Amino acid sequence: MTILIIEDSSFTRRKLASLLRNHGFEVREASNGREGLDRIREQAPDCIFLDLLMPEMDGIAVLQTLSQEGFSIPVFVLSADVQETSRAKCLELGAVAFLEKPPHEETLLKAIHGLGMCQVEGGS
Repeated sequence: MTILIIEDSSFTRRKLASLLRNHGFEVREASNGREGLDRIREQAPDCIFLDLLMPEMDGIAVLQTLSQEGFSIPVFVLSADVQETSRAKCLELGAVAFLEKPPHEETLLKAIHGLGMCQVEGGS
């Protein structure tokens, strides 16, 4: 299973990527929404972890573009923004879940497992 992490914080991106790789996932990374869309268009991942607040192109714009271009990739939005309006907008645009930052390992793995696309191993 291939997972794309679209996150402007290199620390957060590296931490998530390492955690997911340790559980056997193939991980690709993008540092902003535009770069993320380029990676998706090159080779669509099985799911996406998407930061909401980023420079150049934010998570809302990424979700809108994915919808407009007909992609149906499961997207998990990661954000410290806990406003109900932000959550509702993301879900309305097709996100499968809104996860608070920083996400816990167990939360990430349960979210992926909930897709029914893979067998997730226990924690490390």
